[in-house]
Amino acid sequence: MAHQTHPFHMVDPSPWPLTGAIAALLMTAGLALWFHHGKTLVLSAGMVVLLLTMLQWWRDVTREATFQGHHTNKVQKGLRYGMVLFITSEVFFFLGFFWAFYHSSLAPTPDLGGQWPPAGITPLNPMEVPLLNTAVLLASGVTVTWAHHAIMSDSRTDAIAALSMTALLGLYFTALQMMEYYEAPFTISDGVYGSTFFVATGFHGLHVIIGSSFLLVCLLRQLNYHFTTSHHFGFEAAAWYWHFVDVVWLFLYISIYWWGS
Repeated sequence: MAHQTHPFHMVDPSPWPLTGAIAALLMTAGLALWFHHGKTLVLSAGMVVLLLTMLQWWRDVTREATFQGHHTNKVQKGLRYGMVLFITSEVFFFLGFFWAFYHSSLAPTPDLGGQWPPAGITPLNPMEVPLLNTAVLLASGVTVTWAHHAIMSDSRTDAIAALSMTALLGLYFTALQMMEYYEAPFTISDGVYGSTFFVATGFHGLHVIIGSSFLLVCLLRQLNYHFTTSHHFGFEAAAWYWHFVDVVWLFLYISIYWWGS
């Protein structure tokens, strides 16, 4: 192997972008088949390919960062810029949903009965499950910050406990939102209120599931001694993402659940 005289990571060829694209195609086609024909074989195959891709791609990145020494300070700086740009793109992703919500709610048309919530819609009580979910996510923001400080101070036991609590709070939030969806007195097909509510809160719920998976992977890595006090960007990225999820929920709660009701 040639001697490397630069701090950058020349990534080896990888099959995982291709298998990830195949998984996305299978899941998209599978969802359409499930919705229209009730067939789940293609969707199941897509989910299996996606899960295998995730596990093996994460395994390779962990090897590069932890055991092969490819994540130099220069590489970590690039990863930080990449994560900041990714979260920025996510901000604009949710901005579109808020734009749609306020476009309809601030000036309701005669089709909506000239009022918001629209005529015939019974909104959810913001002081019940939504308020509990807000408390759960705010608590998880505290525990993920505790985990960060524990890793930086080389307190392994505290870091494991805090990461475990954060992941459990994320899963609890998801369970509460599933219950809320099941008992909601309106559906996604109930006009602009139903579509903006379920699309905005549903995509946020998907981000909570992704963030919980991110944190569980960090917990597994912490259990295997992968993080040090100065080399733990994998966890930092997860923490940034989780704080973004928290902030988006606060805007959702204030806008859609509280003001919008």
